[in-house]
Amino acid sequence: MPDQHRRRREALARRIADGTEAADAVLITRVVNVRYLTGLDSSNAALLVHADGEAVLCTDSRYAGTARRVCPDLELVVARPTAETLTARAGKAGVRRLAFEAHDVTVDRHGTLTAIDGAPEFVAAGRPVEELRLVKDEEELALLREACAISDRAFAAFLPSLAPGMTEREAAIALERHMVDLGAERPAFHTIVASGPNGALPHHRPGDRVLARGDLVTFDFGALYGGYHADMTRTVALGEPADWQREIYDLVLSAQLAGIAAAEPGADTRRVDRAARTVIADAGHGDHFPHGLGHGVGLEIHEAPLMGYDKTGKLMDRVPITAEPGVYLAGRGGVRIEDTLVVRGSGPELLTETTKDLLVL
Repeated sequence: MPDQHRRRREALARRIADGTEAADAVLITRVVNVRYLTGLDSSNAALLVHADGEAVLCTDSRYAGTARRVCPDLELVVARPTAETLTARAGKAGVRRLAFEAHDVTVDRHGTLTAIDGAPEFVAAGRPVEELRLVKDEEELALLREACAISDRAFAAFLPSLAPGMTEREAAIALERHMVDLGAERPAFHTIVASGPNGALPHHRPGDRVLARGDLVTFDFGALYGGYHADMTRTVALGEPADWQREIYDLVLSAQLAGIAAAEPGADTRRVDRAARTVIADAGHGDHFPHGLGHGVGLEIHEAPLMGYDKTGKLMDRVPITAEPGVYLAGRGGVRIEDTLVVRGSGPELLTETTKDLLVL
């Protein structure tokens, strides 16, 4: 997508030239942001974008061939100290004020960069690339949609093998294998399988606990496809669930539906969180929902916006988010239900489509 990446760089250049801390150029050092602006996926790269939109990419020899292939329109400099090389180049090119990603550059590296002979004046850029990444274009949403579709298909393929006697770790590995077999680059994050009392731990790491009849089992997982992260959670029952298990399942589902319904362009993120949280609190489980309702997803599994009782911001059209309320009862178990969806003016577009009816296996 060379044209798409060029448009993104031009949008960044306008922000840098017109911002309150106007600069002659910006140095991008977060590799995920370099990928967004160039298409290059690497562990070592930096990008210098001038206020007129011209840009120079620097990466080391391991990625030089890939860079020439995926971003042929960019001038490429091959060097291992990427930020240092581009800082020196900016100074020689007459850049006087150089914006930089202060949330990425360490104090130590900042000292190294500013000490370079002829280095420009460094000014904090804020998070302009993350702000651009907030609203996805349709090409990005197509990749995210496929990541979610792979996740759905993998879960459907995995469920027939789920049975008492399997360990949490075995279940996680089997689910991840299905995702990769169905086209994922890899799992989008460490898969969570939390059974029985472990379901009360929102970020439980799957271990050697053996799944047993009577358990609720929570699966939090997603596929990575084209660099975009799916995120989905389903809780299933092994055998006929007890009354308390059905009660909290139905409660969490009602809360999630309320949160999804509130997710519309212009909505305050705290209000969206409150729509779901109030349902749970009114049922007497407010203290058992300890985390935010959801977060943005894209090139990273956790992106802006964040939806919680203490978060600020507004939703916009074409922003993908998760909605993942939960109720966790210490020593007994828990339920979480999560979907990835896209905020749309016509109503939320659900990207994860696995049924939310309680599956009894």
